[in-house]
Amino acid sequence: MKKVLSVLALMTLVVVSVAPVMVLAAETAPSYSTQCTLKHNMSDPTSWGAKGIICPASGACPFENAVGVTNTCGTCCLMDTIYTITDWIFVIIVVIAVIMILLGAFNIITAGGSPDKVTSGRNYILWAAVGVVVAAIAKVVPIVARNIVGM
Repeated sequence: MKKVLSVLALMTLVVVSVAPVMVLAAETAPSYSTQCTLKHNMSDPTSWGAKGIICPASGACPFENAVGVTNTCGTCCLMDTIYTITDWIFVIIVVIAVIMILLGAFNIITAGGSPDKVTSGRNYILWAAVGVVVAAIAKVVPIVARNIVGM
């Protein structure tokens, strides 16, 4: 278990270290976006439209205001980004949990009467269940963010 956590911590450190360098290398000249592309359907009129937030169903959402139109695309793009990040977190945690369950089951099956291996397998499965709970909590984060933003 310590090895797995060490590898995950090392991978996180590498990603956090390399990501800013890659972003800076990709942008040679300052470029400012005038719109974002929504990947999720943000046009639920019953929950968001009632609070004054109007998002397109999907596709481009321009940041510029048309005459007489209230622009809420910044909020829509923020929520779309939060939904995208939590979707990725959910998928990654669920994949890791499945691998840990399989590893725990393998340890239990191949224990051969060794109580240490059975305990190790049970711990893998227990921590995988905790991971699934964390993944479920990741799906709740956008709802909390919507309430904080006022949507």
